[in-house]
Amino acid sequence: MIHRIERTDLDVEKYDACIAISAQSNLFGFSWYLDICCTNWIVLVLNDYEAVMPIPYRKKYGIKYVYTPLWILELGLYSKGEKVQIDSFLEVLKAHFKFAELRLNTGNYVEKNKNKTQINSLQFLFLKEGYESILKKYNRNRKRELIKAKNANLNENWTDAPEKLVSLFKGNIALRLAKINEKDFENLLRLIKFCLANKTGELLTVYSENKVLVSAAFFIKFNNKVTQLVCASDINNRDNGANTFSNDRAIFRYQNQFDIYNFGGSSMESIANYYKSFGAETETYRLLKHNNLFPLLKLFKR
Repeated sequence: MIHRIERTDLDVEKYDACIAISAQSNLFGFSWYLDICCTNWIVLVLNDYEAVMPIPYRKKYGIKYVYTPLWILELGLYSKGEKVQIDSFLEVLKAHFKFAELRLNTGNYVEKNKNKTQINSLQFLFLKEGYESILKKYNRNRKRELIKAKNANLNENWTDAPEKLVSLFKGNIALRLAKINEKDFENLLRLIKFCLANKTGELLTVYSENKVLVSAAFFIKFNNKVTQLVCASDINNRDNGANTFSNDRAIFRYQNQFDIYNFGGSSMESIANYYKSFGAETETYRLLKHNNLFPLLKLFKR
């Protein structure tokens, strides 16, 4: 039986244990990660934590709705056995929330005729073949950018302060994002600091020859995978190959530690093609889209 459990009533030990050993396990589902990134969240729990589905939600105009917070790339169902189906959980979700847009994870299969979903994609590299083999698969543009980076004498730093990335992100990438606020930046800073302190994340900053910060990226590490969670670059310093240099240095650093390098992914063709230019492959996941609001209220999330 599937139970709806409030965060305050959650058996955190059992919940996190289910996330840790689930077939779909990733950092995004752990209670500490959700506590940092979410305004509110509940969990749908099968029996005695045999499977769990965390659900972040907010309230607007008195209506509770499901959303995927910034800095969370995948959620969905986490189950101890692969035979547990997500569709029954989605039915419970829709019974409690009239509106939902929730990223599921790559291990969740959804029946098309029962639930409306959108296919999204992410890009990743297999690291086992080693750096030299991966480098050979970079396309001409990536190799050209690495030459630019070398000529520009860019320098990598793995011990910088988290505030450097957040400041660079706010002053560049965030200017092009409509739905981001100061609380999101606070959450990102808290997340980076927590992960650094607990050895589940690393921060890379890239500086010009004149010691100007031109690029930065934060990576989370879990099991056999390292994921580029967030990255930013100086829009006034684009002609030095910094973005390519940053990814290349991370790939080089992690080649012997992990099996998979996840670029964080994008369904936007231009960004996806950029990641593919490193020789990356594509994996898909589903975005749940549910809207059962009254007709006039269907506009409130448009």
